[in-house]
Amino acid sequence: MIIIACIDGKKGMMFHGRRQSRDRVLREDMLRECAGKKLWMSPYSYALFENHADTGILASEDFLAAAGREDYCFVENADALADYLEKVQAVLLYRWNRTYPADVYFPFDLADGSWELKTREEFKGSSHERITREWYEKAGRSL
Repeated sequence: MIIIACIDGKKGMMFHGRRQSRDRVLREDMLRECAGKKLWMSPYSYALFENHADTGILASEDFLAAAGREDYCFVENADALADYLEKVQAVLLYRWNRTYPADVYFPFDLADGSWELKTREEFKGSSHERITREWYEKAGRSL
């Protein structure tokens, strides 16, 4: 599976059960990336995409278990993500380039040598002056 996550400067993802941002431009970028593929997410995350119901988004409480090898999974709450590390082939990471209060953090160490950064680019979001988009693949594997 391909994980999509949004993190702040300290890998924070959520605070008190709430997402850190709802950037519209980032969501549009994510939908372009996933066009023609399955995009899984929790019902909580799906609320961000209700206006895009025709794009093939699938919402389920157990979306990480349901996702196939080449499916995308948008993850906002990383609690169960570590249990699926072996299933993850790639990570699309959006960095907010600022730090927010957080109590849920992205669980993977993408700098531990088992991941390769393939691309990095920056763009202006609707609520963030600068968002960094990074694509990582497991070292030695290519999608």
